[in-house]
Amino acid sequence: MSYKIAILHSTIRKDEKLLIDAARQRGVEPLLIDVREQVLNPFHFNGQFDLVLDRCVSTVKGLQSLLFFESLGVLTVNRFKVASLCADKFATSLLLHQHGVPVPRFALVFGENQALEAIDQLGGFPIVIKPTHGSWGRLLAKVNDKESLESILEHKLTLGSPQHHSFLLQEYIEKPGRDIRAFVIDGAVICAIYRYSSHWITNTARGAEVKKCEIFDELRDLCSRVSEVLGGGILGIDFLETREGLKVNEVNHATEFKNSEEPSGVSISGQIIDYCLNCLSKR
Repeated sequence: MSYKIAILHSTIRKDEKLLIDAARQRGVEPLLIDVREQVLNPFHFNGQFDLVLDRCVSTVKGLQSLLFFESLGVLTVNRFKVASLCADKFATSLLLHQHGVPVPRFALVFGENQALEAIDQLGGFPIVIKPTHGSWGRLLAKVNDKESLESILEHKLTLGSPQHHSFLLQEYIEKPGRDIRAFVIDGAVICAIYRYSSHWITNTARGAEVKKCEIFDELRDLCSRVSEVLGGGILGIDFLETREGLKVNEVNHATEFKNSEEPSGVSISGQIIDYCLNCLSKR
């Protein structure tokens, strides 16, 4: 049976080019949908495809598009519920903690006095402040003292959007110069990488060096548990190595992988397309 797969995008990056090539190698010519050019009107939409794969750079546009296509009965990868949970770092941490998955200690506050109280509960300075929504390591801050905290919060409250007027605080964990990104599909970790950097932020978007991470039992088990809690699909899970073991830092629902295929030796793009085809075959 011939399936029609649409790739939702707001720009075509190397990641999307790899996905297009992988689909063509499997006899599938993907339909490319630039969400910026769409009118998502359920009374007049005439798209003819069986599954949409969200690869939007914009989380907002991607989530709204997933919600729209699901309402039309189209299969979506990831599902809106999974994507929306991953997009909200506070929601992700709450749900994982609720189900006993190890995460760094965290708290959400809306003002300076509450922030100081939360920091005391979390073990004191330094502390990490991050937005509840965001990617690529942007707008993260390591805060070393009260004066720095006051300055950062003032800027966020004065210049930031309402979304930035809630402050997600997380205990600062000293990394061994790296963290781990695991690529997980339907509960199984297909490969993992170490991201090395002398900076405390180890995102590849910030120039981190990538090396292969061999999959070990603790990593495999935690990836399966995270996937089960969040609802499956295609996930990029970031882990911090601590003396107590691995802790889940963040989970990505439309993860980038262009810098990870070569060092891992795994065609992540091919595995993603295979998963989409498998979802369609099961329907």
